[in-house]
Amino acid sequence: MPNVDYSALAASYDVEAARAAFPIKTLSVTPAGEGHKVLSFGIPSYNAAKDMDHCISSILEGSKCASDIEIIIVNDGSKDETGAKADEWEARYPGIVRVVHQENGGHGMAVRAGLREARGTYYKVVDSDDWLDADALATMLQLLRGFEERDLRVDLFISNYVYEKVHEGTHATISYRMALPRKKVFTWGDIGRFRPDQNLLMHSLCYRTDVLRAHELPMPPHTFYVDNIYAYVPLPNCETLYYADIDLYRYFIGREGQSVNEEIMVGRLDQQFRITRIMMQAYHLYEDVPQEKLRSYMMGYFTMMMAICSVFTKLSDKPGIEDELAALWAELKAYDEKMYRKARHGVIGIGTNLPGKLGEKTTVGMYHLASKIFKFN
Repeated sequence: MPNVDYSALAASYDVEAARAAFPIKTLSVTPAGEGHKVLSFGIPSYNAAKDMDHCISSILEGSKCASDIEIIIVNDGSKDETGAKADEWEARYPGIVRVVHQENGGHGMAVRAGLREARGTYYKVVDSDDWLDADALATMLQLLRGFEERDLRVDLFISNYVYEKVHEGTHATISYRMALPRKKVFTWGDIGRFRPDQNLLMHSLCYRTDVLRAHELPMPPHTFYVDNIYAYVPLPNCETLYYADIDLYRYFIGREGQSVNEEIMVGRLDQQFRITRIMMQAYHLYEDVPQEKLRSYMMGYFTMMMAICSVFTKLSDKPGIEDELAALWAELKAYDEKMYRKARHGVIGIGTNLPGKLGEKTTVGMYHLASKIFKFN
């Protein structure tokens, strides 16, 4: 397995400077109770008072308030009633619900705070405006408990997720059928090919806690889209996997101000560039990742990230943004020539970087078509 110094990687993108400018202080943490936990849920929560009850209730319902799970609500410096609500949940379910109060640090810092406090063998992130299907969660817990009873090590548990467009009354399920084996523990050598809409996202992943803690995740503070780092950087450290074909995670799409909204993504393009750079320098994929099928999957994921940067550059009217994109591609070429060739001169790289005004319109049109087909925002 590659041995990457993730702390140094994160610091190379001025994370330490950002932390100095925006110090993250944990204000209070609920003491851990007694008893073994098979699964810890981290719930990053910022101004989440309107949504968090549904999220927390769904976990309690699906787990039947079992004593071997814990819910860690991370109140990330909220300005509304999130902190008070979190404390109320903790008072109602002591030993199951715990609360971390910290100064605002952004989604990545909240994810890491939950991970730091987690006592479960496994750790899963559930954003405060999303929720879990009760029956699917019951199945998941049965499987995880079975792994422990048989002393079977599984580093990564994968399940399906559902885009819930509540305001439209529609939903779209992302499953991994045909890409992953079912009903068995497997390795990266057993995986198949992933369609463009089948990337493993934070919603579909549940890591063993010790895998995530083996290296500090380079998730910078006050930055959106860090979930891509979470779903990419730890993968080579996962040796054994299990896929459950259950529609567990319900991902709410359509909230005002949501980070995947097209207009907002254009406005936060600098953050997209920042995350893509961190992913770029996490690995020399063709040197650091020996598993061929995993390497191919990760190259596809990284290519998608570069494509997003290219497409949203074309949607942006920010002066000099084309030069910033050119600098990103040049940086990739200097960092790893082979990764550059795969990302830039493959079908996706060519299709998202067509020259001229006609090429720009074609690229944007292809993106909007893909958005309609795969329903990702």
